[in-house]
This record gives sequence, structure tokens and C-alpha cells, in this order.
Amino acid sequence: MKLQKSLNGAALLLASTALVAAPAFADFSDDVIRIGIMNDQSGPYADNCGPGSVTSARLAVEDHGGAIDGTPIEIVVADDQNKPDIGVSQALKWIEEEGVDAIVGCSASSIALAVADIMGEQNKPYLVAGSATTETTNSKCNAMTTNWAFNTYTLAKGSVQAQLDQGLDSWYFITVDYTFGKAWQEDATRFIEAAGGEVVGSTLHPLGATDFSSQLLQAQASGAKVIGIANAGGDLANVLKQAREFGILGSEQAIAPLGLQVNNVHAIGLGATQGLTVSAPAYWAMNDETKAFTERYGEAFDDRYPNESQLVTYSAVNHLLKSMEETGSDDGESVMAAMRDMPITDMISDGVSIRADGVINRPMIKVQVKTPETSGGEWDYYDVQGWIDADDVWPSLENSECPLVE
Repeated sequence: MKLQKSLNGAALLLASTALVAAPAFADFSDDVIRIGIMNDQSGPYADNCGPGSVTSARLAVEDHGGAIDGTPIEIVVADDQNKPDIGVSQALKWIEEEGVDAIVGCSASSIALAVADIMGEQNKPYLVAGSATTETTNSKCNAMTTNWAFNTYTLAKGSVQAQLDQGLDSWYFITVDYTFGKAWQEDATRFIEAAGGEVVGSTLHPLGATDFSSQLLQAQASGAKVIGIANAGGDLANVLKQAREFGILGSEQAIAPLGLQVNNVHAIGLGATQGLTVSAPAYWAMNDETKAFTERYGEAFDDRYPNESQLVTYSAVNHLLKSMEETGSDDGESVMAAMRDMPITDMISDGVSIRADGVINRPMIKVQVKTPETSGGEWDYYDVQGWIDADDVWPSLENSECPLVE
């Protein structure tokens, strides 16, 4: 299925240096184009992005011949270990000492916000491809930062609406105890209360938790119709597995993860995830192009399948390289102007624009996790139920706090 073309006039106006012709010569600093991939490579979020996102970036480079006008493209990788001090120091080292021209990030929200500040100050593109904080494209936006995947608003809206449509209007939250989880719960709460529902309680857990018995017992005792899960990665897998052990899955109480990626379904199993409805920016089986990419991805990365974040990482790096080809330069401001000026067209995007606030104005797909009986085999996990228009899934520009939005 192809996405509907969506052009945003504000984003085009922001691209004040529209490019009309390819440059006569290339001007790349250090005679190399360096793209940094920063995420959790070995911790609780490693399966969400990690080495898989590195693979996607390298496939994008491969599709551009490994060079632009004879200048080689190099992918460098950093494990931020979910620690802001490590992420910040690595970003500074990359930009100030090692000649990195752009960073593609899938880091914890606290790291993403700090790195976005650095990249804005240094006039270097920062492509967010999996970090979920809304603030990189809201109150903390800058001209160098773009969001390619989702945020706590888009993910919460899809999950909450699916439950409200079934009359499930009382919620209890189990939430990871840092900025990302709390913002996610706040976004979901706004949608619930706006529809006349209520949040009867919540409990926090540390990042990387392994025992959720206390949180699940509190949620079970709350009497809420829905237990909302505001976490991701290994935390999400653990809480869902233990919810099944406690007999909550399949009971009268619904379980609603605010964010679920196909790799989580693979790790947890269809028995514990069947019937869950979420929104997603992409799916490996959404069209023939994504299926072909998945074959290449598996050959490059131990027969694995790309998840949503890894698919949008390819999209981000591919568009970045197209923009560098167009400008013949790695100058951050020129490249970002070209990125905003050119519609994004690839295996998951058809003429998509970048909004003034840096949001990639892509619609989402609404998917429901299949049952073991309806799945055609390993990784055939999603029943695609339709599309959610970009204007319905992303925060409205009218309410934006981004200073780039006029």
C-alpha cells in the first residue's frame, strides 16, 4: 500500500534555500561523509533499535553506492547505554573532534533532548528515529532536528482510542520512572479524560526492571477496565509475560501497551500479545518494497526482520544522503534545507513532507496483533486494519510550542 501524498506548506516555507539544480562540484569536509548512529546497543532497548538500526543505515549507504561524488560514506556507531552523560559526551566528541556530519538517534528521551540541543548549536542534522519524546519537535525544537518515527502523543493516541472504542474508559498505568514514561502517561491521560474516561491510579518502576509483581497486583486490585503500560523494550516484554503468569491477560481487564513494535511481539509471543491494537509508522510486510528490503536486511543481520524503528532509520538515512547528493555538501544548514525542500519518497513514504516543527508528516498504520491460529508463521504478526491520517495522529501545529512554527 502506498501512502497518500502529504505536503505541508509551513515546512516548505521554512526551507528558504530551495535548490533548483545539482551542484557543479562536491564540497565534503575531511573528504569523507560520516553519519553517527547512536542508541542502546546492548541494554533493555537494544532490540528496539540497536545493531538493527545500524544495519538499516548501512543498507541505505549501500543503495547510494557507498559514496557521493567519489566521497566515501562512513557509518560510526555509539552505545549510549541509556546514560545521558555518555550520550552527550559522545555527541560532542563526534562533532567537535571526529568530523561526524549528522547523527541518527534512537536514544532515551533525556539523551535525545540533550543531543538535539548540541546539534542545534552546531548546525548539524539530528534525525530522531525511535526516541519517543514529543519535545524534540515541540517546546525544545530546533531547525536541525527531525522526528522520523513516532512520539508519545502518536503512540498513546492510537492505543487509547482502540480501547475507548470498546467502551473501556477507566485506566490504571504501569509506567517507567523517567521522562519518557511520565510524558507518555500524561499524553494518554489527556486523551482518556477528553473522551470522558478516568485514570484511577498508577505506579512507577525503574528502567530495566525484572519483577513487576507489585505493580501488577496494584493494577489488578484497582478495578480499572484497562491496565495501560507506558514502557518499552525489555521492560515491556517482562511486564506482559508476567501479566500472563498472573492471569491478567485474557481476564476482564484489558492490557494496553502504549507502544509495541513487531520485535516485542516476537520476543513475547502471540499468546501474550494477540488482539493488542496499536499504531505503527511502518511494517516489514506493508508492501512489496518493504518485503524486498526485509530479505536484504535478513541477509545482512542474522536472518532477522526489521521493526518499525529500523525501517524508519533506513528512510531517514536515505533522505539525508539524497539531500547531500542534491547539495554536493555536508554543510548542515544546506543539507537540512534540502531535506525540508524535497518530498520524502521511499519504501514507506510517498511524497511525505517535513513540517515546520521537524515532524515527518507520515500517516500511521493501525494494526492488530494476530492470534497464533491466524498467523501465517514466524514474524507474520500484524493484521493491518487501515490508515490513520497524519493530521489525525500527530500533534496539531496550532497548539505547537515550537518557535519555528509561525
